[in-house]
Amino acid sequence: MRTTLFRLIGVFEIAGGLYGLAVMLRRLWPLGAHDSVITLIGLVLYGFVLAAGVQLVAGTEHGVRLSRWAQLLQLPLIALPVFSYGLHCGAFINVFATLQATPRLGLDWHLGSQGFVLAVAGPSVSRLGINLLALLSWLVLRLR
Repeated sequence: MRTTLFRLIGVFEIAGGLYGLAVMLRRLWPLGAHDSVITLIGLVLYGFVLAAGVQLVAGTEHGVRLSRWAQLLQLPLIALPVFSYGLHCGAFINVFATLQATPRLGLDWHLGSQGFVLAVAGPSVSRLGINLLALLSWLVLRLR
């Protein structure tokens, strides 16, 4: 059971990492664009997640450690007017709270996707949340 779950997590990391690398490379093409630094950071993150997934599928203990870090990188969802961060590779199930006059809880999910946001600005309606799928994957990777 453990091996099957580890391989499933690894497949999502590989797929999301490859998809993310392709999107980041496409964003990088107009060299000198204003968001080139953010795109390079995205390339590094997706490359890290891809490498962690490959090693996890191979069954190495190093892959388990890298995948734990990869899942922790995907855990937070921060969208504030002064700072935004979010990363997901392969799939996500986000539970979030909007921070406005009438706060509300929300749920958002998607399978077969990638996403990366890192900005000094953010949306007009702030929200904070966590990626439940990343949290669950991190907990599974802690299994011995």
